[in-house]
Amino acid sequence: MAPEPYVALLRAHARHAPWNARGLAAHVTALVDAAGIRPTNASARAMPSARAVRFYVANALIDHPEGRGTAATYHYRHLLQLLSIKIRQREGQTLDGIRSEMQALSGDLLEKRVAQALAPALNSASDQAVLSHSDEPVAWRRVVVADGIEVHVRADTDAARESTVVAMRDAVRAALGRDARS
Repeated sequence: MAPEPYVALLRAHARHAPWNARGLAAHVTALVDAAGIRPTNASARAMPSARAVRFYVANALIDHPEGRGTAATYHYRHLLQLLSIKIRQREGQTLDGIRSEMQALSGDLLEKRVAQALAPALNSASDQAVLSHSDEPVAWRRVVVADGIEVHVRADTDAARESTVVAMRDAVRAALGRDARS
């Protein structure tokens, strides 16, 4: 049986794995930005950081990564878990409540919930294929920088490396100033 369309779009993000903590946080930030997810709890941040990823691992909200320290790598399940945390925080759930839910959820159910919550953003935040001058499909990465601002990077270039994309996004955000991010 074929996966639901939004699940398939969400699964497309698995090709960017593995990530380090910073790369995972950046990827989730792009999806959260595109979906307009903002937590209702004032103490929760909308955009996860590498530090938040490590905090969630330490507090059993996200599975332990493969490896340790700077060699730790995160995969698709970690992406789903971090997205789920941000989605549930938007809905007002506490970290203790989220931890209980995460332990009870199977991978398929977690994936479906995240895909349904991000459905409108998955079409716009997914990498897109466009035709080049040679009529061959070229994949592009779409990186949300701030509300109404995007950077597009052709996927077959050195500039499409996760570290380079994160650096570009951060540089544009710095040029815009902190007020432009909200």
